[in-house]
Amino acid sequence: MTGTYIYGIAAAGHPSLPDGMEGIGDPARKVRLVAAGALTALVSDAPDGLRPKRRDLLAHQNVLAEAGAGGSVLPMRFGSLAPDDEAVATVLAERADHYRERLRALDGKVEYNVKAQHDEEAVLHRVMSESPEVRTLAEANRQAGGGSHEEKLRLGEMVVAAVQAREAQDAVELQRLLETSADAVSTGPASTGWLANVSFLVDHASADHFLAAVDTVRGDHPHLALRVNGPLPPYSFVEPGPSAPVGTE
Repeated sequence: MTGTYIYGIAAAGHPSLPDGMEGIGDPARKVRLVAAGALTALVSDAPDGLRPKRRDLLAHQNVLAEAGAGGSVLPMRFGSLAPDDEAVATVLAERADHYRERLRALDGKVEYNVKAQHDEEAVLHRVMSESPEVRTLAEANRQAGGGSHEEKLRLGEMVVAAVQAREAQDAVELQRLLETSADAVSTGPASTGWLANVSFLVDHASADHFLAAVDTVRGDHPHLALRVNGPLPPYSFVEPGPSAPVGTE
């Protein structure tokens, strides 16, 4: 055993886990509870050489889904480890106020992650329509049979700059249009190929309203291609909070 694997954190009064629930690993490790004061953590033994394999990712999600059906659970991201159960209990005690506040704030909430990229042809048409300079140079090159190498290079640089500016504007606009249908927003790390990577905290009962807002954005911004993933446990909203104590990963 290489330590204790942590799936999530719940209130100590959370209903017991179903008998025999299994988590990650091959063979699957049995899930157990580690309690400290008013909190409890859902954990199992950590297998050696843990990697984000499909089976283990699904097992992690399944533990959170089954436990979440019985009450609010703070989800830990895949791969959350502690040296042992005692270290987990220490973290629960040291961060008790933060975790209790997050349990209250995230009760009944889900996360939707929205990524956006440009439809290449559509955004080029938009750039041409919005930039007189680009249109003028493109027309001049066309009339000159394509233009010189320098003119082609200049046009390409102008188009790239205009598209990059449009990416920044669209990222801001996307968040502005969707955040009014959410309780909180968390901007994710830059992701190759996507101009925006944003997670939204949504009340489960209001999910249809949020998804309708996404459809409205799609209809009003045909140059944007949106990918929506959810509902998910609210991974992106467990923090911000105090930094984790030394001894946890």
